[in-house]
Amino acid sequence: MQLDLNTLQKEVYQNKVNHHFNVTDTNFELLLMHGELNELFRGILKHDQANIHEEIADVAIYLLGLAEILHVDLGQAIVDKLHIDEQRVYEKDGSKHLKGTD
Repeated sequence: MQLDLNTLQKEVYQNKVNHHFNVTDTNFELLLMHGELNELFRGILKHDQANIHEEIADVAIYLLGLAEILHVDLGQAIVDKLHIDEQRVYEKDGSKHLKGTD
C-alpha cells in the first residue's frame, strides 16, 4: 500500500476540526501524543499485538495532525532528514558528523 502523507495530514486535521478537537495548542498535542506513546510502550511490554497495532496508529495520527498544525510537509521533512542521515558518519564513541566534515 502506498500512502500520500500530505493527504493523510489534511484528513487527520479535518477530522480534528469535524470533531471539535484541538487544532491550535501544540503543547497540548504533544502531551496527548506522549500519552499515546506511553500506551504503545505498555502494549509492547505486554506483547499485545492488537493494542500495538492501534496505538502505533494513534501515534502516527497525532504526528500527522501536529505536522499539519505546524504547516510542515511531513513527507518532505522525512525525505530531507533521510538525506542528511545518509551523509552522516557514526563513530564508535557515539559521536556523529557529516561525511567530509571530520
